[in-house]
This record gives sequence, C-alpha cells and structure tokens, in this order.
Amino acid sequence: MKKIVILTGAGMSVESGLSTFRGGGGLWDNYPVDMVATPEGYAANPGLVLEFYNKRRSELLNVEPNEGHRLVASLEDNFNVTVVTQNVDDLHERAGSTNVIHLHGELMKACSSREPHNLNYVCTLPSPDSELHIGDKAADGTQLRPYIVWFGEDVPLMCDAIQALDDVDIFVIIGTSLNVYPAAGLLNYVPAGVPIYLIDPNDVNVTRRGVVVIKKGASEGMRVLIDEYLSK
Repeated sequence: MKKIVILTGAGMSVESGLSTFRGGGGLWDNYPVDMVATPEGYAANPGLVLEFYNKRRSELLNVEPNEGHRLVASLEDNFNVTVVTQNVDDLHERAGSTNVIHLHGELMKACSSREPHNLNYVCTLPSPDSELHIGDKAADGTQLRPYIVWFGEDVPLMCDAIQALDDVDIFVIIGTSLNVYPAAGLLNYVPAGVPIYLIDPNDVNVTRRGVVVIKKGASEGMRVLIDEYLSK
C-alpha cells in the first residue's frame, strides 16, 4: 500500500467556516500576536489568552468537517495516510483521519503552564463545556493553559513529521502559504522523485521543481487530485 503524507494549513479548514489567523480579516488583525500567541503574552495577561482560546474553541464546536477533510480521510481506504497539520482544530479527526500529527498543538486540549509539552499533564477538554479559567489546574498543580505551540516555543512533533517522510510515495500540500517555519521546511525532506501536489486557490511560492499545482480550494482540489492523479 503506497504511503501518502499530507501537509495541511488554514486553507484546509476555511471552508468549514473557521477564521484564519493570517491574511486580511484574520484573527491577528484583531488580536496582536504577541498578546495571545507567545509565552510572554501569556505571562503578562493569562486571562486574556485563556479567553481568546475559549472563543476559538467555541467557534470550533459549532462547525463541521468539510468535503476536503472527508476526502482526505477517504484516502485511507487505498493508501497508508499520515496527515501533518499546522491547524489546531480537530476537523481531520472528526472527518475520520486516524493518523494526524498536530505540529502547532490541539485546541481541544490543555496542558501544564510549567511543562506544556509533558504529555503526562495534557488533558482533553470536555465538550461542550470546554472553557478554561484562571484557577483551573493541571495535574502538576500549575495553571492549565491551551495546548498550543506559541511563537518562540519549540515544535516537538516536527521530528515525527520529518520521520513520516522517510518512505513516502506521494506528498500533498493543502491550504498553506508555506511561509510558516519549521512546517514549511518539510518540503525539503521529501525524497527526490516523489510526486508532490499543491492544492491552494492562491499563488504559493514554491522553489522546488516538479510540483503539480492544483489552483483550487481544499474540497474541489481534493476531488481533482483523486480523480486525475490518484485514480490512475
């Protein structure tokens, strides 16, 4: 069974109605990055940060996976699929994908403020009552914080994502500008000769030769990928 690794970004979930962080009208237009997505911002005003992610969680609980998510999940019928996502939502899992690497964390989880990457202190928040408040404690006694990789923090699962590319047969990129590192650097780890497909309605600066560009949104692009390239 051939192995497919799929790298997804915000464009994967935008059809579900989730707000993007970057671009015109993105969340960063209303919330400065340094206030809600850095360890320093959290230290300065933890209440604001908790409320920001409470709102993101509430938004997530009111949307559903789109056709693109479902088509990605359907590939598991014929391929060994690993999804590497920059998204913190759980829409891939809710669509049926069973092997998902979340590079930037998971919105529906919380962790220790002292050791945010220690899995012993990571917990899944209940739904629909998933809000975090000042005073909510992790198992180590520290304040529970969002299980999100903030700017300036290490990306602990990057090694797992790179390892997934060791024996990949097909690499697919969906809905990412390839401007956010280290995730964008995964393209450099794809072995020579492996087919690479990029699905995005916008222009994406790709320096690697031989990338097949499907200039469409996630759902329509996945239909094209499956019908014109993966069904041969």
